[in-house]
Amino acid sequence: MTNLLDPSILFFMFGIFAGLIKSNLEIPAPISRFLSLYLLMALGLKGGFALNKSGFTPEIAISLGIAITLAIAIPLIGYQLLKWKLNKLDAAAIAATYGSISAVTFITATQVLDQGSIVYGGHMAAAMALMESPAIIIAILLANRIRQQRSGSETPRTSLGKVLHESFTDGGQLLLLGSLVVGLISGDAGHKVMAPFSIDIFKGLLAFFLLDMGLVAARSIGDLKNQPPVTYLYGLIAPPFHALLALGLCHLLYVPLGDTVLLMILAASASYIAVPAVLRHAMPEVTPALYMGMSLGITFPLNIILGIPSYIFIAKAMA
Repeated sequence: MTNLLDPSILFFMFGIFAGLIKSNLEIPAPISRFLSLYLLMALGLKGGFALNKSGFTPEIAISLGIAITLAIAIPLIGYQLLKWKLNKLDAAAIAATYGSISAVTFITATQVLDQGSIVYGGHMAAAMALMESPAIIIAILLANRIRQQRSGSETPRTSLGKVLHESFTDGGQLLLLGSLVVGLISGDAGHKVMAPFSIDIFKGLLAFFLLDMGLVAARSIGDLKNQPPVTYLYGLIAPPFHALLALGLCHLLYVPLGDTVLLMILAASASYIAVPAVLRHAMPEVTPALYMGMSLGITFPLNIILGIPSYIFIAKAMA
């Protein structure tokens, strides 16, 4: 698979190796945060520039509709499956993690598509933003109901309004949407001015960020010790199942190849930033090592190394 020879993927694998041998190689947290914000800003700009050219079409509306459908269906399905084997609060937390998305997996996938000359819509950046919050909201509603059932009376509830505010004003998501709007408004003129920033250095900074993510993923593998076997199984099987669900919807509604691949990858990914940040406060009964270990220790490496090329191959076969 040529994906494995991509410098960004190789740096990710090197990061995992360095982490597993317990090297002292480390990317300072402020630099890692900067790289994350840069990638979101560059992605938003590229999406905005593409939307400026294409305009808003029925095809775009279909893709966004599928994105929202997946964002609601995946956490609900996940919770129904997991609650039979796990504590219900644990099940809700994991379902939210896998119902939301990984921006880095998405960004990496766009680079693979660019290299393969597979066209995708700029609106897919908006689809990614739309898919981040529904799972969080569902998890909070489930947690409130579970606590009430356990106590048999009214108990203090997590404020849904506060959760909604945190979800929709999260810095990374707001930057992504703001950059999308800037690119949409500025169009070709903005594209020419920002190309050295949003295109020329993008690949190098993505590789540096994936090196850091490899180090983080290696550390997260240790969080999986003593977790129930079903968590390992879910972390391996859920991503391809979710990707096939997305593929089925896209095939039925004639979504173009590039958009289909990205919807598959969004559906297959799991959050390790937005959802954990909210769940730490909203669901303190659940140890973060559970959902963070699954997301970063199993699903993220699986998607980056094997998932992206596999989903592209399957989508091409079905096209």
